[in-house]
Amino acid sequence: MRTPRTFALGQLAKQVFTKTFIIAIATFAIFFASDLALPQAASAYPFWAQQTAPETPREATGRIVCANCHLAQKPSKIEIPQSVLPGSVFEAVVEVPYDLDSQQISADGSKVGLNVGAVLMLPEGFKIAPQELIPEEMKEEVEGLYFTEYKEGEGNVVIVGPLPGENYQEITFPVLAPDPKTDKSINYGKYQVHLGANRGRGQVYPTGELSNNNEFKATEAGTITSIDKPEAGGYTVTINTGDDSVVSNIPVGPELIVAEGQTVAAGEALTNNPNVGGFGQKDAEVVLQNPARIGGMLIFVGGIMIAQILLVIKKKQVERVQAAEMEF
Repeated sequence: MRTPRTFALGQLAKQVFTKTFIIAIATFAIFFASDLALPQAASAYPFWAQQTAPETPREATGRIVCANCHLAQKPSKIEIPQSVLPGSVFEAVVEVPYDLDSQQISADGSKVGLNVGAVLMLPEGFKIAPQELIPEEMKEEVEGLYFTEYKEGEGNVVIVGPLPGENYQEITFPVLAPDPKTDKSINYGKYQVHLGANRGRGQVYPTGELSNNNEFKATEAGTITSIDKPEAGGYTVTINTGDDSVVSNIPVGPELIVAEGQTVAAGEALTNNPNVGGFGQKDAEVVLQNPARIGGMLIFVGGIMIAQILLVIKKKQVERVQAAEMEF
């Protein structure tokens, strides 16, 4: 008598599995379709640079690829020690300054605070220090930060972000210096460090499409005959060029600064420029110092100091002898 029951349970389990599988497939389809149809605000964050330049974020010209999406130029700073010892952990402090009262438009057109992110290109052999090697006083500064390798297996190029800008205008990278004694491919000397830091959303998606964080302009000269507001938001501006009509679709977010009946020139702004963020890059240098050189320098300086002291003592002795001879 158990056979029919077992068969019924098997059929029920099969039906449940089939429904669950169909729901899962539909969920994934909706998720990826929504990403293609409505790119999210995160599309300007550092990890998107990996899509356009998967090997290295720095082009042959020296420009970091984040500048391809973040078209506005903003200042960025990096502070690192002038020299470090092998095997030591030091701070690379990145500053991403901006006006904290500024707000950017999100992908849906609402006003939100700015996020920040950074990509740090360290010399070969340098990497983010493991948690157990980070000093206690430094752990407080890096708490809550998650560093990711730009390319798997290459720990010297790391990215961080997006992070809330009001809390992270300074980002501390805990860096572990290599030791040439254990890694023969590393030499003592001076090395280059490259930083790229952005605040706010970019103007171009990695796919090449413009985001709504742009100033939209007239493609042709003419007279604006109509301005419509689609249900999805934004504006549809129709311009009569004389021979034809050109339609400019403006996404939700930018504010329209023209009106019906107005004559515009080709390239003239139809909206304000909502962008308040931007990208900046900075280069720095760090010296991987040989401890033996420091010891030799200290011995050399100490020797000079002793020689100078002995010289002064000898001079005093000579002066006393000369004074005694003059008395006689």
